Amino acid sequence: MSDEPSERPSDSGEPDHTDDPSGSDEHGKNDGHIGPPDPSDNDTADPTSGTPADRANGDIPADSDGDDSDDPDELDGSDSPDDARDSITEGSLVRPLFHLAWPIVVIQLLQVTYNVVDTLYLGRLSAEAVGAISLAFPLIFLLIAVAGGFTTAGAILVAQYTGAEGDDSAGMVAGQTIVTVAVLSVFIGIGGYFYTRPALELLPSDPDTAATVIPLAADYMEIIFLGIPLMFGFFVFSALMRGYGDTRTPMAVMFVSVVLNVVLDPFLIFGFENNPLFEWLAAIPGVAALDPVAVEASLFAATGFTGYGIEGAALATIGARGVATAIGLWVLFATDLGPAVGIADLRPDFGFIEDIFRLGLPSSVEQTTSAMAMITLTAMIVTFSPPVVAAYGLGNRLISLVFLPAMGLGRAIDTMVGQNLGADRADRAARAVKIAATTGAGVMFLVAVIAVTFTEPIVSVFLGDVPDAPATIEFAVEYVRIRSVEFAFIGVSQVILGAFRGAGNTKTAMVISILTLWVGRVASVFYLALTWSVTIPLVDVTISALGWGPTGVWVGMALGNVLGAAVGVAWFARGTWTERYIDDPSPDVDPVGDD
Repeated sequence: MSDEPSERPSDSGEPDHTDDPSGSDEHGKNDGHIGPPDPSDNDTADPTSGTPADRANGDIPADSDGDDSDDPDELDGSDSPDDARDSITEGSLVRPLFHLAWPIVVIQLLQVTYNVVDTLYLGRLSAEAVGAISLAFPLIFLLIAVAGGFTTAGAILVAQYTGAEGDDSAGMVAGQTIVTVAVLSVFIGIGGYFYTRPALELLPSDPDTAATVIPLAADYMEIIFLGIPLMFGFFVFSALMRGYGDTRTPMAVMFVSVVLNVVLDPFLIFGFENNPLFEWLAAIPGVAALDPVAVEASLFAATGFTGYGIEGAALATIGARGVATAIGLWVLFATDLGPAVGIADLRPDFGFIEDIFRLGLPSSVEQTTSAMAMITLTAMIVTFSPPVVAAYGLGNRLISLVFLPAMGLGRAIDTMVGQNLGADRADRAARAVKIAATTGAGVMFLVAVIAVTFTEPIVSVFLGDVPDAPATIEFAVEYVRIRSVEFAFIGVSQVILGAFRGAGNTKTAMVISILTLWVGRVASVFYLALTWSVTIPLVDVTISALGWGPTGVWVGMALGNVLGAAVGVAWFARGTWTERYIDDPSPDVDPVGDD
Protein backbone atom coordinates (compact mmCIF):
# COMPACT_ATOMS: atom_id res chain seq x y z
CA MET A 1 0.00 0.00 0.00
CA SER A 2 1.55 3.35 0.88
CA ASP A 3 3.15 4.86 3.92
CA GLU A 4 6.34 6.74 4.78
CA PRO A 5 9.25 6.83 7.27
CA SER A 6 8.73 9.25 10.12
CA GLU A 7 12.29 10.60 10.02
CA ARG A 8 11.67 12.78 6.96
CA PRO A 9 12.25 16.50 7.59
CA SER A 10 9.22 18.76 7.53
CA ASP A 11 10.11 20.66 4.35
CA SER A 12 11.14 19.46 0.94
CA GLY A 13 14.35 21.47 0.84
CA GLU A 14 16.12 22.66 -2.27
CA PRO A 15 13.95 23.02 -5.38
CA ASP A 16 16.92 22.38 -7.66
CA HIS A 17 16.78 18.73 -6.70
CA THR A 18 13.73 18.09 -8.81
CA ASP A 19 16.01 18.35 -11.81
CA ASP A 20 18.63 16.09 -10.24
CA PRO A 21 17.26 12.82 -8.90
CA SER A 22 20.43 12.28 -6.95
CA GLY A 23 20.20 15.61 -5.14
CA SER A 24 19.39 15.67 -1.46
CA ASP A 25 18.78 18.36 1.12
CA GLU A 26 20.81 19.11 4.19
CA HIS A 27 19.11 16.24 5.99
CA GLY A 28 20.11 13.78 3.27
CA LYS A 29 16.58 13.42 1.90
CA ASN A 30 16.30 12.65 -1.79
CA ASP A 31 14.03 15.37 -3.11
CA GLY A 32 11.71 13.91 -5.72
CA HIS A 33 8.97 16.15 -4.32
CA ILE A 34 7.76 19.33 -5.93
CA GLY A 35 6.45 21.26 -2.97
CA PRO A 36 6.47 24.49 -1.00
CA PRO A 37 9.75 26.43 -0.82
CA ASP A 38 11.80 26.20 2.35
CA PRO A 39 10.91 29.26 4.44
CA SER A 40 14.43 29.19 5.90
CA ASP A 41 15.72 30.43 2.55
CA ASN A 42 13.75 33.68 2.63
CA ASP A 43 16.82 35.81 3.36
CA THR A 44 18.27 34.95 -0.03
CA ALA A 45 15.07 34.48 -1.97
CA ASP A 46 13.51 36.79 -4.46
CA PRO A 47 11.45 39.41 -2.58
CA THR A 48 8.28 38.20 -4.25
CA SER A 49 8.56 34.76 -2.68
CA GLY A 50 7.71 33.71 0.84
CA THR A 51 5.62 31.46 3.01
CA PRO A 52 1.84 31.38 3.09
CA ALA A 53 2.04 32.84 6.58
CA ASP A 54 3.94 35.86 5.24
CA ARG A 55 1.09 36.56 2.86
CA ALA A 56 -1.54 36.08 5.49
CA ASN A 57 0.25 38.65 7.69
CA GLY A 58 0.43 41.15 4.86
CA ASP A 59 4.24 41.05 4.53
CA ILE A 60 3.98 39.97 0.90
CA PRO A 61 1.10 40.83 -1.45
CA ALA A 62 -1.28 37.95 -2.01
CA ASP A 63 -0.81 38.25 -5.77
CA SER A 64 2.95 38.56 -5.65
CA ASP A 65 3.48 35.90 -8.23
CA GLY A 66 1.50 37.97 -10.64
CA ASP A 67 -1.47 37.30 -12.80
CA ASP A 68 -1.52 35.81 -16.23
CA SER A 69 -0.67 39.06 -17.95
CA ASP A 70 2.00 40.33 -15.57
CA ASP A 71 3.96 37.17 -14.90
CA PRO A 72 5.35 35.62 -18.08
CA ASP A 73 6.92 32.93 -15.93
CA GLU A 74 3.51 31.42 -15.34
CA LEU A 75 2.77 31.35 -19.03
CA ASP A 76 5.97 30.15 -20.64
CA GLY A 77 7.26 27.92 -17.87
CA SER A 78 10.65 29.65 -17.66
CA ASP A 79 12.68 29.60 -14.49
CA SER A 80 11.33 31.64 -11.61
CA PRO A 81 13.55 32.73 -8.68
CA ASP A 82 15.87 30.00 -7.48
CA ASP A 83 14.10 29.16 -4.23
CA ALA A 84 10.69 28.74 -5.87
CA ARG A 85 11.55 27.53 -9.35
CA ASP A 86 9.84 24.15 -9.18
CA SER A 87 7.45 24.91 -6.32
CA ILE A 88 3.77 24.11 -6.67
CA THR A 89 2.82 27.10 -4.51
CA GLU A 90 5.35 29.66 -5.81
CA GLY A 91 6.75 30.86 -9.12
CA SER A 92 5.85 29.37 -12.48
CA LEU A 93 2.56 27.57 -12.90
CA VAL A 94 3.42 25.84 -16.15
CA ARG A 95 6.64 24.28 -14.88
CA PRO A 96 5.24 22.39 -11.85
CA LEU A 97 2.12 21.47 -13.81
CA PHE A 98 4.31 19.86 -16.45
CA HIS A 99 6.57 18.20 -13.87
CA LEU A 100 3.55 16.68 -12.13
CA ALA A 101 1.60 15.77 -15.25
CA TRP A 102 4.14 14.01 -17.46
CA PRO A 103 4.93 11.21 -14.98
CA ILE A 104 1.19 10.80 -14.39
CA VAL A 105 0.67 10.43 -18.13
CA VAL A 106 3.45 7.84 -18.22
CA ILE A 107 1.94 6.04 -15.22
CA GLN A 108 -1.43 5.94 -16.94
CA LEU A 109 0.19 4.82 -20.18
CA LEU A 110 1.84 2.01 -18.27
CA GLN A 111 -1.48 1.31 -16.53
CA VAL A 112 -3.20 1.00 -19.88
CA THR A 113 -0.33 -1.17 -21.08
CA TYR A 114 -1.55 -3.87 -18.70
CA ASN A 115 -4.86 -3.92 -20.55
CA VAL A 116 -3.41 -3.43 -24.01
CA VAL A 117 -0.94 -6.30 -23.60
CA ASP A 118 -3.75 -8.53 -22.35
CA THR A 119 -5.90 -7.48 -25.31
CA LEU A 120 -3.06 -8.02 -27.77
CA TYR A 121 -2.43 -11.59 -26.65
CA LEU A 122 -6.06 -12.49 -25.96
CA GLY A 123 -6.94 -11.20 -29.42
CA ARG A 124 -4.68 -13.96 -30.74
CA LEU A 125 -6.56 -16.41 -28.56
CA SER A 126 -10.11 -15.52 -29.67
CA ALA A 127 -12.49 -12.60 -30.18
CA GLU A 128 -14.56 -14.03 -27.32
CA ALA A 129 -11.62 -13.60 -24.95
CA VAL A 130 -11.40 -9.91 -25.91
CA GLY A 131 -15.13 -9.56 -25.30
CA ALA A 132 -14.75 -11.28 -21.94
CA ILE A 133 -12.27 -8.77 -20.53
CA SER A 134 -14.47 -5.92 -21.79
CA LEU A 135 -17.33 -7.38 -19.75
CA ALA A 136 -15.11 -8.05 -16.75
CA PHE A 137 -13.80 -4.56 -16.18
CA PRO A 138 -17.06 -2.76 -15.22
CA LEU A 139 -17.88 -5.30 -12.52
CA ILE A 140 -14.32 -5.19 -11.16
CA PHE A 141 -14.45 -1.41 -11.15
CA LEU A 142 -17.73 -1.45 -9.23
CA LEU A 143 -16.14 -3.07 -6.19
CA ILE A 144 -12.73 -1.41 -6.28
CA ALA A 145 -14.48 1.98 -6.59
CA VAL A 146 -15.46 1.75 -2.94
CA ALA A 147 -11.86 1.73 -1.77
CA GLY A 148 -10.82 4.07 -4.58
CA GLY A 149 -12.82 6.90 -3.04
CA PHE A 150 -10.79 6.70 0.15
CA THR A 151 -7.57 6.67 -1.85
CA THR A 152 -8.72 9.94 -3.42
CA ALA A 153 -9.48 11.38 0.01
CA GLY A 154 -5.99 10.56 1.22
CA ALA A 155 -4.42 12.30 -1.78
CA ILE A 156 -6.55 15.42 -1.23
CA LEU A 157 -5.65 15.71 2.45
CA VAL A 158 -1.96 15.01 1.87
CA ALA A 159 -1.89 17.75 -0.78
CA GLN A 160 -3.59 20.36 1.39
CA TYR A 161 -1.51 19.60 4.49
CA THR A 162 1.66 19.67 2.41
CA GLY A 163 0.70 23.06 0.96
CA ALA A 164 -0.01 24.35 4.47
CA GLU A 165 3.37 23.01 5.64
CA GLY A 166 1.68 20.62 8.06
CA ASP A 167 3.88 17.67 7.16
CA ASP A 168 3.26 15.69 10.35
CA SER A 169 -0.48 15.81 9.67
CA ALA A 170 0.17 14.80 6.06
CA GLY A 171 2.04 11.73 7.30
CA MET A 172 -0.67 10.83 9.77
CA VAL A 173 -3.47 11.07 7.22
CA ALA A 174 -1.40 8.99 4.78
CA GLY A 175 -1.04 6.26 7.40
CA GLN A 176 -4.75 6.29 8.15
CA THR A 177 -5.53 6.02 4.44
CA ILE A 178 -3.26 3.00 4.12
CA VAL A 179 -5.00 1.13 6.92
CA THR A 180 -8.50 2.06 5.77
CA VAL A 181 -7.96 0.94 2.18
CA ALA A 182 -6.08 -2.20 3.22
CA VAL A 183 -9.01 -3.41 5.31
CA LEU A 184 -11.54 -2.53 2.63
CA SER A 185 -9.54 -4.27 -0.10
CA VAL A 186 -9.59 -7.58 1.77
CA PHE A 187 -13.38 -7.49 2.11
CA ILE A 188 -13.78 -6.37 -1.51
CA GLY A 189 -11.59 -9.21 -2.75
CA ILE A 190 -13.51 -11.85 -0.82
CA GLY A 191 -16.91 -10.45 -1.78
CA GLY A 192 -15.94 -10.01 -5.41
CA TYR A 193 -14.69 -13.57 -5.74
CA PHE A 194 -18.06 -15.01 -4.70
CA TYR A 195 -20.16 -12.32 -6.39
CA THR A 196 -18.71 -12.13 -9.87
CA ARG A 197 -20.05 -15.28 -11.58
CA PRO A 198 -23.67 -14.92 -10.37
CA ALA A 199 -23.60 -11.22 -11.29
CA LEU A 200 -22.44 -11.94 -14.82
CA GLU A 201 -25.06 -14.63 -15.25
CA LEU A 202 -27.76 -12.07 -14.43
CA LEU A 203 -26.82 -9.92 -17.42
CA PRO A 204 -29.33 -10.13 -20.28
CA SER A 205 -27.27 -11.33 -23.18
CA ASP A 206 -27.27 -12.70 -26.69
CA PRO A 207 -27.27 -16.55 -26.58
CA ASP A 208 -23.86 -16.77 -28.22
CA THR A 209 -22.43 -14.22 -25.79
CA ALA A 210 -23.92 -16.07 -22.81
CA ALA A 211 -22.41 -19.35 -23.96
CA THR A 212 -18.93 -18.17 -24.92
CA VAL A 213 -18.05 -14.75 -23.50
CA ILE A 214 -19.58 -14.66 -20.02
CA PRO A 215 -17.93 -17.86 -18.68
CA LEU A 216 -14.54 -16.55 -19.77
CA ALA A 217 -15.21 -13.20 -18.09
CA ALA A 218 -16.08 -14.98 -14.84
CA ASP A 219 -12.87 -17.03 -14.94
CA TYR A 220 -10.82 -13.86 -15.40
CA MET A 221 -12.58 -11.85 -12.70
CA GLU A 222 -12.37 -14.48 -9.98
CA ILE A 223 -8.58 -14.46 -10.12
CA ILE A 224 -8.44 -10.66 -10.28
CA PHE A 225 -10.56 -10.34 -7.15
CA LEU A 226 -8.33 -12.72 -5.21
CA GLY A 227 -5.46 -10.33 -5.94
CA ILE A 228 -7.32 -7.07 -5.23
CA PRO A 229 -5.27 -6.28 -2.07
CA LEU A 230 -2.07 -6.52 -4.12
CA MET A 231 -3.52 -4.25 -6.77
CA PHE A 232 -4.65 -1.64 -4.26
CA GLY A 233 -1.23 -1.54 -2.66
CA PHE A 234 0.14 0.33 -5.64
CA PHE A 235 -2.97 2.50 -6.09
CA VAL A 236 -2.69 3.92 -2.57
CA PHE A 237 1.06 4.36 -2.84
CA SER A 238 0.70 6.28 -6.09
CA ALA A 239 -2.16 8.50 -4.86
CA LEU A 240 -0.44 9.56 -1.65
CA MET A 241 2.82 10.30 -3.42
CA ARG A 242 0.91 12.35 -5.98
CA GLY A 243 -0.77 14.38 -3.25
CA TYR A 244 2.66 15.09 -1.79
CA GLY A 245 3.95 16.21 -5.19
CA ASP A 246 6.14 13.24 -6.16
CA THR A 247 4.89 11.52 -9.30
CA ARG A 248 8.24 10.25 -10.55
CA THR A 249 8.76 7.55 -7.92
CA PRO A 250 5.41 5.81 -8.64
CA MET A 251 6.24 6.04 -12.34
CA ALA A 252 9.48 4.12 -11.83
CA VAL A 253 7.75 1.44 -9.74
CA MET A 254 4.99 1.12 -12.32
CA PHE A 255 7.52 0.64 -15.11
CA VAL A 256 9.06 -2.37 -13.35
CA SER A 257 5.61 -3.88 -12.85
CA VAL A 258 4.58 -3.46 -16.48
CA VAL A 259 7.78 -5.00 -17.79
CA LEU A 260 7.10 -8.03 -15.61
CA ASN A 261 3.53 -8.26 -16.92
CA VAL A 262 4.71 -8.09 -20.53
CA VAL A 263 7.12 -10.96 -19.85
CA LEU A 264 4.59 -13.14 -18.01
CA ASP A 265 1.54 -12.65 -20.25
CA PRO A 266 2.42 -14.75 -23.33
CA PHE A 267 3.73 -17.67 -21.29
CA LEU A 268 0.84 -17.80 -18.81
CA ILE A 269 -1.77 -17.40 -21.57
CA PHE A 270 -0.33 -19.71 -24.26
CA GLY A 271 2.41 -21.68 -22.57
CA PHE A 272 4.65 -23.24 -25.20
CA GLU A 273 2.02 -24.11 -27.80
CA ASN A 274 0.99 -21.63 -30.52
CA ASN A 275 2.57 -18.83 -28.54
CA PRO A 276 2.62 -15.73 -30.82
CA LEU A 277 5.69 -14.39 -29.02
CA PHE A 278 7.86 -17.06 -30.62
CA GLU A 279 6.39 -16.27 -34.04
CA TRP A 280 7.18 -12.58 -33.59
CA LEU A 281 10.70 -13.35 -32.43
CA ALA A 282 11.22 -15.52 -35.50
CA ALA A 283 10.41 -12.50 -37.69
CA ILE A 284 13.31 -10.50 -36.20
CA PRO A 285 16.40 -10.97 -38.43
CA GLY A 286 18.94 -11.17 -35.64
CA VAL A 287 16.83 -13.51 -33.53
CA ALA A 288 15.57 -15.73 -36.36
CA ALA A 289 18.90 -17.55 -36.49
CA LEU A 290 18.13 -18.98 -33.05
CA ASP A 291 14.96 -20.58 -34.50
CA PRO A 292 12.50 -19.47 -31.76
CA VAL A 293 9.76 -21.75 -33.12
CA ALA A 294 12.01 -24.78 -32.62
CA VAL A 295 12.83 -23.55 -29.13
CA GLU A 296 9.10 -23.37 -28.40
CA ALA A 297 8.61 -26.92 -29.66
CA SER A 298 11.43 -28.15 -27.44
CA LEU A 299 9.98 -26.41 -24.40
CA PHE A 300 6.56 -27.89 -25.11
CA ALA A 301 8.03 -31.36 -25.50
CA ALA A 302 9.79 -30.98 -22.17
CA THR A 303 6.92 -29.47 -20.19
CA GLY A 304 3.66 -30.04 -22.07
CA PHE A 305 2.60 -26.61 -20.78
CA THR A 306 -0.19 -25.03 -22.86
CA GLY A 307 -0.88 -22.03 -20.64
CA TYR A 308 -4.00 -21.01 -18.74
CA GLY A 309 -5.79 -18.98 -21.41
CA ILE A 310 -7.64 -15.94 -20.11
CA GLU A 311 -6.89 -16.97 -16.53
CA GLY A 312 -3.20 -16.68 -17.37
CA ALA A 313 -3.71 -13.01 -18.24
CA ALA A 314 -5.25 -12.45 -14.81
CA LEU A 315 -2.40 -14.29 -13.07
CA ALA A 316 0.19 -12.20 -14.92
CA THR A 317 -1.54 -8.98 -13.90
CA ILE A 318 -1.81 -9.98 -10.24
CA GLY A 319 1.80 -11.16 -10.10
CA ALA A 320 3.10 -7.93 -11.61
CA ARG A 321 0.90 -5.84 -9.31
CA GLY A 322 2.19 -7.73 -6.31
CA VAL A 323 5.76 -6.86 -7.22
CA ALA A 324 4.76 -3.17 -7.56
CA THR A 325 3.19 -3.22 -4.12
CA ALA A 326 6.26 -4.85 -2.57
CA ILE A 327 8.56 -2.26 -4.13
CA GLY A 328 6.24 0.52 -3.04
CA LEU A 329 6.28 -0.67 0.57
CA TRP A 330 10.05 -0.91 0.48
CA VAL A 331 10.32 2.63 -0.88
CA LEU A 332 7.98 4.00 1.76
CA PHE A 333 9.40 2.21 4.78
CA ALA A 334 13.08 2.15 3.85
CA THR A 335 13.59 5.51 2.09
CA ASP A 336 12.82 9.16 2.81
CA LEU A 337 10.31 9.79 0.03
CA GLY A 338 6.83 11.24 0.29
CA PRO A 339 4.78 12.26 3.34
CA ALA A 340 6.44 11.41 6.65
CA VAL A 341 4.65 8.19 7.61
CA GLY A 342 5.85 5.98 10.42
CA ILE A 343 4.52 2.84 12.08
CA ALA A 344 2.84 5.00 14.73
CA ASP A 345 0.75 6.64 12.01
CA LEU A 346 -0.92 3.30 11.31
CA ARG A 347 -2.69 3.37 14.68
CA PRO A 348 -6.32 4.49 14.19
CA ASP A 349 -6.89 8.22 14.68
CA PHE A 350 -10.61 8.90 14.46
CA GLY A 351 -10.22 12.60 13.71
CA PHE A 352 -8.32 11.84 10.52
CA ILE A 353 -10.46 8.80 9.72
CA GLU A 354 -13.55 11.01 9.93
CA ASP A 355 -12.03 13.39 7.38
CA ILE A 356 -11.08 10.48 5.12
CA PHE A 357 -14.66 9.23 5.21
CA ARG A 358 -16.18 12.68 4.70
CA LEU A 359 -14.10 13.20 1.58
CA GLY A 360 -13.93 9.58 0.55
CA LEU A 361 -17.60 8.64 0.67
CA PRO A 362 -18.66 11.09 -2.08
CA SER A 363 -15.71 9.93 -4.17
CA SER A 364 -16.70 6.31 -3.55
CA VAL A 365 -20.28 7.10 -4.53
CA GLU A 366 -18.98 8.87 -7.64
CA GLN A 367 -16.84 5.92 -8.66
CA THR A 368 -19.48 3.36 -7.69
CA THR A 369 -22.21 5.09 -9.69
CA SER A 370 -19.73 5.36 -12.55
CA ALA A 371 -19.18 1.63 -12.34
CA MET A 372 -22.93 1.04 -12.19
CA ALA A 373 -23.32 3.17 -15.30
CA MET A 374 -20.68 1.07 -17.04
CA ILE A 375 -22.47 -2.10 -15.99
CA THR A 376 -25.77 -0.72 -17.26
CA LEU A 377 -24.14 0.16 -20.56
CA THR A 378 -22.60 -3.30 -20.71
CA ALA A 379 -26.01 -4.86 -20.08
CA MET A 380 -27.31 -2.99 -23.12
CA ILE A 381 -24.26 -3.87 -25.23
CA VAL A 382 -24.51 -7.62 -24.62
CA THR A 383 -27.93 -7.65 -26.31
CA PHE A 384 -26.00 -7.17 -29.56
CA SER A 385 -23.89 -9.75 -31.40
CA PRO A 386 -20.39 -10.83 -30.26
CA PRO A 387 -18.61 -8.63 -32.86
CA VAL A 388 -20.34 -5.54 -31.44
CA VAL A 389 -19.46 -6.57 -27.88
CA ALA A 390 -15.84 -7.15 -28.88
CA ALA A 391 -15.71 -3.82 -30.78
CA TYR A 392 -17.08 -2.02 -27.73
CA GLY A 393 -14.39 -3.54 -25.52
CA LEU A 394 -11.61 -2.99 -28.03
CA GLY A 395 -12.70 0.58 -28.71
CA ASN A 396 -12.85 1.39 -25.01
CA ARG A 397 -9.33 0.11 -24.49
CA LEU A 398 -8.02 2.23 -27.33
CA ILE A 399 -9.91 5.28 -26.08
CA SER A 400 -8.40 4.69 -22.65
CA LEU A 401 -5.11 5.59 -24.33
CA VAL A 402 -6.69 8.77 -25.64
CA PHE A 403 -7.68 9.73 -22.10
CA LEU A 404 -4.06 9.79 -20.94
CA PRO A 405 -3.14 13.45 -21.56
CA ALA A 406 -6.42 14.67 -20.06
CA MET A 407 -6.14 12.32 -17.10
CA GLY A 408 -2.57 13.42 -16.45
CA LEU A 409 -3.58 17.07 -16.38
CA GLY A 410 -6.62 16.31 -14.23
CA ARG A 411 -4.60 14.46 -11.61
CA ALA A 412 -1.82 17.05 -11.68
CA ILE A 413 -4.30 19.85 -11.17
CA ASP A 414 -5.86 18.21 -8.11
CA THR A 415 -2.42 18.30 -6.46
CA MET A 416 -1.81 21.90 -7.54
CA VAL A 417 -5.23 23.06 -6.37
CA GLY A 418 -4.91 21.12 -3.10
CA GLN A 419 -1.48 22.46 -2.22
CA ASN A 420 -2.27 26.04 -3.26
CA LEU A 421 -5.51 26.12 -1.30
CA GLY A 422 -3.60 24.63 1.63
CA ALA A 423 -1.18 27.55 1.25
CA ASP A 424 -4.09 30.04 1.01
CA ARG A 425 -3.37 30.71 -2.68
CA ALA A 426 -6.85 30.40 -4.24
CA ASP A 427 -5.94 32.95 -6.94
CA ARG A 428 -3.00 30.84 -8.04
CA ALA A 429 -5.10 27.67 -7.97
CA ALA A 430 -7.67 29.26 -10.29
CA ARG A 431 -5.02 30.32 -12.80
CA ALA A 432 -3.54 26.84 -12.78
CA VAL A 433 -6.94 25.35 -13.62
CA LYS A 434 -7.44 27.73 -16.55
CA ILE A 435 -4.01 26.95 -17.99
CA ALA A 436 -4.54 23.19 -17.58
CA ALA A 437 -8.04 23.23 -19.13
CA THR A 438 -6.87 25.21 -22.16
CA THR A 439 -3.88 22.92 -22.62
CA GLY A 440 -6.04 19.82 -22.22
CA ALA A 441 -8.54 20.92 -24.85
CA GLY A 442 -5.80 21.72 -27.36
CA VAL A 443 -3.88 18.50 -26.85
CA MET A 444 -7.01 16.36 -27.04
CA PHE A 445 -8.07 18.04 -30.28
CA LEU A 446 -4.77 16.98 -31.85
CA VAL A 447 -5.26 13.45 -30.50
CA ALA A 448 -8.71 13.38 -32.13
CA VAL A 449 -7.21 14.27 -35.51
CA ILE A 450 -4.71 11.42 -35.18
CA ALA A 451 -7.39 8.96 -34.04
CA VAL A 452 -9.67 9.73 -36.97
CA THR A 453 -6.82 9.51 -39.49
CA PHE A 454 -5.30 6.20 -38.39
CA THR A 455 -8.24 4.36 -36.79
CA GLU A 456 -8.36 1.26 -39.00
CA PRO A 457 -4.66 0.30 -38.91
CA ILE A 458 -4.59 0.86 -35.15
CA VAL A 459 -7.66 -1.29 -34.52
CA SER A 460 -6.44 -4.05 -36.84
CA VAL A 461 -3.28 -4.55 -34.76
CA PHE A 462 -5.31 -5.94 -31.88
CA LEU A 463 -7.14 -8.69 -33.75
CA GLY A 464 -5.45 -11.55 -35.53
CA ASP A 465 -6.91 -14.01 -38.01
CA VAL A 466 -9.75 -15.10 -35.73
CA PRO A 467 -13.48 -15.60 -36.37
CA ASP A 468 -15.52 -12.36 -36.59
CA ALA A 469 -12.36 -10.22 -36.84
CA PRO A 470 -13.50 -8.26 -39.97
CA ALA A 471 -16.88 -7.39 -38.44
CA THR A 472 -15.29 -6.47 -35.11
CA ILE A 473 -12.78 -4.17 -36.83
CA GLU A 474 -15.53 -2.46 -38.83
CA PHE A 475 -17.60 -1.73 -35.72
CA ALA A 476 -14.56 -0.62 -33.70
CA VAL A 477 -13.43 1.84 -36.40
CA GLU A 478 -16.88 3.46 -36.44
CA TYR A 479 -16.90 3.61 -32.64
CA VAL A 480 -13.54 5.36 -32.29
CA ARG A 481 -14.25 7.85 -35.07
CA ILE A 482 -17.59 8.90 -33.63
CA ARG A 483 -16.21 9.27 -30.12
CA SER A 484 -13.33 11.43 -31.33
CA VAL A 485 -15.83 14.31 -31.43
CA GLU A 486 -15.79 14.44 -27.63
CA PHE A 487 -12.02 14.34 -27.11
CA ALA A 488 -11.50 18.10 -26.58
CA PHE A 489 -14.37 18.10 -24.09
CA ILE A 490 -12.66 15.27 -22.22
CA GLY A 491 -9.62 17.51 -21.76
CA VAL A 492 -11.72 20.22 -20.14
CA SER A 493 -13.92 17.97 -18.00
CA GLN A 494 -11.02 16.00 -16.51
CA VAL A 495 -9.26 19.20 -15.41
CA ILE A 496 -12.41 20.70 -13.88
CA LEU A 497 -13.19 17.51 -11.96
CA GLY A 498 -9.59 17.39 -10.73
CA ALA A 499 -9.89 20.97 -9.50
CA PHE A 500 -13.01 20.21 -7.49
CA ARG A 501 -11.42 17.13 -5.94
CA GLY A 502 -8.23 18.98 -5.06
CA ALA A 503 -10.31 21.62 -3.29
CA GLY A 504 -12.05 18.92 -1.27
CA ASN A 505 -15.36 19.48 -3.09
CA THR A 506 -15.83 15.79 -3.74
CA LYS A 507 -19.62 16.14 -3.62
CA THR A 508 -19.52 18.53 -6.57
CA ALA A 509 -17.31 16.18 -8.56
CA MET A 510 -19.72 13.37 -7.70
CA VAL A 511 -22.76 15.26 -9.03
CA ILE A 512 -21.03 16.24 -12.29
CA SER A 513 -19.84 12.67 -12.86
CA ILE A 514 -23.33 11.28 -12.27
CA LEU A 515 -24.78 13.74 -14.79
CA THR A 516 -22.06 12.88 -17.30
CA LEU A 517 -22.56 9.14 -17.13
CA TRP A 518 -26.21 8.61 -16.31
CA VAL A 519 -27.78 11.46 -18.26
CA GLY A 520 -25.15 12.03 -20.92
CA ARG A 521 -24.35 8.38 -21.64
CA VAL A 522 -26.75 5.80 -20.22
CA ALA A 523 -29.94 7.68 -21.10
CA SER A 524 -28.58 8.61 -24.52
CA VAL A 525 -27.57 5.05 -25.40
CA PHE A 526 -30.91 3.72 -24.14
CA TYR A 527 -32.79 6.14 -26.37
CA LEU A 528 -30.54 6.12 -29.43
CA ALA A 529 -29.43 2.48 -29.67
CA LEU A 530 -32.25 0.25 -28.47
CA THR A 531 -35.68 -0.45 -29.92
CA TRP A 532 -38.57 0.22 -27.54
CA SER A 533 -41.68 2.31 -27.14
CA VAL A 534 -43.91 3.31 -24.24
CA THR A 535 -47.35 4.87 -24.25
CA ILE A 536 -48.45 7.32 -21.56
CA PRO A 537 -52.17 6.49 -21.06
CA LEU A 538 -53.37 9.79 -19.58
CA VAL A 539 -52.21 11.86 -22.54
CA ASP A 540 -52.16 9.05 -25.10
CA VAL A 541 -48.61 9.88 -26.15
CA THR A 542 -46.20 7.22 -27.35
CA ILE A 543 -42.46 7.68 -26.89
CA SER A 544 -40.29 5.50 -29.10
CA ALA A 545 -36.55 4.96 -29.10
CA LEU A 546 -34.66 5.76 -32.28
CA GLY A 547 -33.22 2.24 -32.56
CA TRP A 548 -29.99 3.15 -34.33
CA GLY A 549 -28.32 -0.04 -33.13
CA PRO A 550 -24.52 -0.01 -32.64
CA THR A 551 -24.25 3.50 -34.11
CA GLY A 552 -26.59 4.72 -31.39
CA VAL A 553 -24.27 3.22 -28.79
CA TRP A 554 -21.27 5.06 -30.19
CA VAL A 555 -23.11 8.41 -30.43
CA GLY A 556 -24.57 8.09 -26.95
CA MET A 557 -21.17 7.33 -25.46
CA ALA A 558 -19.77 10.50 -27.06
CA LEU A 559 -22.43 12.79 -25.59
CA GLY A 560 -21.43 12.19 -21.96
CA ASN A 561 -18.26 14.26 -21.76
CA VAL A 562 -19.78 17.08 -23.81
CA LEU A 563 -22.45 17.47 -21.14
CA GLY A 564 -19.94 16.99 -18.31
CA ALA A 565 -17.60 19.69 -19.63
CA ALA A 566 -20.43 22.21 -20.02
CA VAL A 567 -21.79 21.63 -16.51
CA GLY A 568 -18.31 21.56 -14.95
CA VAL A 569 -17.20 24.86 -16.48
CA ALA A 570 -20.43 26.59 -15.44
CA TRP A 571 -20.13 25.28 -11.87
CA PHE A 572 -16.45 26.15 -11.62
CA ALA A 573 -17.14 29.73 -12.74
CA ARG A 574 -19.32 30.25 -9.64
CA GLY A 575 -16.13 30.26 -7.53
CA THR A 576 -17.59 28.31 -4.61
CA TRP A 577 -14.66 25.87 -4.58
CA THR A 578 -11.97 28.29 -3.32
CA GLU A 579 -12.05 27.42 0.40
CA ARG A 580 -9.57 24.77 1.52
CA TYR A 581 -10.89 21.71 3.32
CA ILE A 582 -8.44 21.65 6.23
CA ASP A 583 -8.76 24.21 9.03
CA ASP A 584 -5.53 23.69 10.96
CA PRO A 585 -2.30 22.19 9.62
CA SER A 586 -0.95 21.79 13.16
CA PRO A 587 0.24 18.20 13.67
CA ASP A 588 -1.12 17.95 17.20
CA VAL A 589 -4.65 19.11 16.42
CA ASP A 590 -7.24 16.80 14.93
CA PRO A 591 -8.28 18.13 11.52
CA VAL A 592 -11.79 19.43 11.14
CA GLY A 593 -13.10 20.20 7.69
CA ASP A 594 -16.25 21.06 5.88
CA ASP A 595 -16.90 19.72 2.44
